[in-house]
Amino acid sequence: MRRVVLITGAAGGIGSAIALELAQKGYDIVLNYFRSEKKAFELQEEIRDRYDVNCLAIQADVSKEEAVDAMLEQIEKELGGVDILVNNAGIDMPDLFRNKDAESFRRILDVNVVGAFNCAKRVSAHMEEKKYGRIVNIASTNGINTYYPMCFDYDASKAALISLTHNLAVQFAPYVHVNAIAPGFIGTEKELEGYDEQFLKEETEKILVKRYGKPEEVASLVSFLISEDADFINNTVIRIDGGQMGSC
Repeated sequence: MRRVVLITGAAGGIGSAIALELAQKGYDIVLNYFRSEKKAFELQEEIRDRYDVNCLAIQADVSKEEAVDAMLEQIEKELGGVDILVNNAGIDMPDLFRNKDAESFRRILDVNVVGAFNCAKRVSAHMEEKKYGRIVNIASTNGINTYYPMCFDYDASKAALISLTHNLAVQFAPYVHVNAIAPGFIGTEKELEGYDEQFLKEETEKILVKRYGKPEEVASLVSFLISEDADFINNTVIRIDGGQMGSC
């Protein structure tokens, strides 16, 4: 029986690259999305057309426990449960410090951290029962040592997600492995949107390999971490940033 992978925030960028990579490897795929319905169903159709795997697209706000419960009930009914969880859903609201407020800060924490917690808690029972599970949290170098004052709330959420990774790894040991990936500057449409050429040039100069990353490179790392080749990797954070140098 094929492993079932739930990818949150799967409709674009890194999420869709992960979905395509894992579908190609023969995993059954569940595409979670919140607002990007058109992109999610286009991706579902592409995966079903190209690969001999099951693929579901399910709308859910992962920050809401009841929405996550409903999503997992559907998955369990149709595919039998989630073996591998990729917590990729995340939002960012860059703005000047004086324009930020507590409501937007809470929303970022709710999606980026509480959403990951909700999904991990809900899938853990199935994983522990099967004595197998993999959870990969998509964090960021912003949660380690790359700081941008305009998105300090996002940075805080990714630092919290890294902390959550370590605690979940201890909680779910020995059969469920929990790791985090910390991408640096990845050249998704969303990441590049709104930046001028000078800013992009300056950011690229901070990267030792002198380019920003590709979503497919993050997807390849996810594929490795959930494979048998990575069976001895647990409770760790792996940077994928081209050798990004420090903060702005």
